[in-house]
Amino acid sequence: MVIVPLRTGSSCSWTPTTVHSIIHLCWIQVPQTKNPLLLILKVKRVWSGDWSVTSENQCALKGTSVLINCKYDYPLGHFITSVSWFKKLYASGKWRLFPLDKLPLSPDHFKYLGNYRGDCSLKVNDVQYTDEGAYYFRFTTTLNRWMSIKPTYLSVGELTTVIEPSTVTEGGRVRMTCMSGCPEPKDIVWFRDGQPVSNPVFQARREDAGKYYCAVRGQESVRSAPVALNVQYAPREVTLSVSPWGDIRSGGTATLTCSSDANPPVAHSGYSLYKDGQLISSGQNYIIADILPSDRGWYYCQAWNNISWTGIDLINSTEVHLDVKYPPMNISISVGPQLFDEGSSVNLTCSGVANPAADSYTWYKMVDSDATSSMLQVGSGQLLSLPSVEESHSGVYLCKVRNSLGEGNSTQVLLSMQRKENGRSHYLQMLVVSSKGNLLVALLLFR
Repeated sequence: MVIVPLRTGSSCSWTPTTVHSIIHLCWIQVPQTKNPLLLILKVKRVWSGDWSVTSENQCALKGTSVLINCKYDYPLGHFITSVSWFKKLYASGKWRLFPLDKLPLSPDHFKYLGNYRGDCSLKVNDVQYTDEGAYYFRFTTTLNRWMSIKPTYLSVGELTTVIEPSTVTEGGRVRMTCMSGCPEPKDIVWFRDGQPVSNPVFQARREDAGKYYCAVRGQESVRSAPVALNVQYAPREVTLSVSPWGDIRSGGTATLTCSSDANPPVAHSGYSLYKDGQLISSGQNYIIADILPSDRGWYYCQAWNNISWTGIDLINSTEVHLDVKYPPMNISISVGPQLFDEGSSVNLTCSGVANPAADSYTWYKMVDSDATSSMLQVGSGQLLSLPSVEESHSGVYLCKVRNSLGEGNSTQVLLSMQRKENGRSHYLQMLVVSSKGNLLVALLLFR
């Protein structure tokens, strides 16, 4: 309460403009008297002038900044000399109030934004869980001091990402929710592996798998912990590889390996290997040791992981051709025609298998000379033609076949002819004998 002399004279008037109770003194001159009359008027306060501190509890997200709005009031005639904020902490077995400027924190962690005229707002920067608790404001005047009766409570929340379901089959529906211990932020943004996501509800594709987090727009550095979304899908991009790649030679070793892109990954037993449409093995790897020409063919593998995709349970790779290279083998000689007269034409044909195909055929006939035998080249090409058969053509024949990988010989064939006369009839005998001396063909031709 303060006493204010307003004016002197026969009347007085005033306009109350303060928020405090004021006593106004008016000196009024009363007619026909020598002494003026002192009139004391008390005007009750228009607004409160009581001691008070008013603030509201706050909830802040970890890592953000929060403003605690605060107002304080005091009677007229007092002048503010100091203001302080305190936090209630448990120390030495009891609860105590500690000035914020005495706490072991960075100088700008707590920032007083109020003044000495009724505003006691406090800003807390980079809010942490340790900031949670009760806060009190105290101010001191020239005549007294006052502390808030009720504390201002600061609670700390943290953004949390919830994905439902966290494991989904491709094509399934996914919903993501951003939660916190505070009133939910209105403007949430989403990220997957650091890239923006437009919609928190979507139909899952395999490329949607990753780690998701939410943040408040404009404060993207304050984010939730990442949560993984696992998208399961059937095998795709099934492939069959052959090692070594390129020319594979007979007698070598080759490894066929199946692989695929699938989630969950295809188990070892989930692969099957086919050759020319026939199942030959189960498992991811197939080793062919001591490769034979018969291993040549078209191979593909099949993958399965219990996740169906548009009704297809088994996914095939593209076919891979296994080409086995080998030198000439299984070489034989055929004679035709098998019935002929002396003087007729006879053809000897050399045949066999080779990959790559044979590029050279050479014919030899064994010649005896001075108790020794030697092979005399008598022709080249796959066909040896004897245009007019006579006894000089008798003997042992063989052919040698060559390709880029090597050469091979046919079995030796003995061609023996004998002429016999019986009146006007002739007997021509042809014998074809293998190189081991075993009789292969015996033909008796009569005329």
